[in-house]
Amino acid sequence: MITYWHNPRCSKSRAGLKLLEDRGVETSLRHYLKEPPSMDELLAVQSALGVPALQMMRRGEAVFKELGLHPDTPEDTLLQAMAEHPILIERPIAIKGAKAVIGRPTEALEALL
Repeated sequence: MITYWHNPRCSKSRAGLKLLEDRGVETSLRHYLKEPPSMDELLAVQSALGVPALQMMRRGEAVFKELGLHPDTPEDTLLQAMAEHPILIERPIAIKGAKAVIGRPTEALEALL
């Protein structure tokens, strides 16, 4: 079972979901904009991804600049910003057990199959 943090308005997120469906992977969808992850969930996914918080973020979103965020912003501040503004979370993210990947490019999802 793969938990898939999905934004149906995003073409990359839709492409990743199609890849999983085409491979017959059992998937649990999480529309993270409607059901934002908690700080604990973000920390767990960050650990599973093995990346700094900044790599989990959509830095081109207007709210990133509006909040005054930048590459030197402390990790806990970046994570809190994602918890409060889930639009900042890079998409899609697929989680399987203790591993996770960001589905950009879409083929990156194959690492969990």
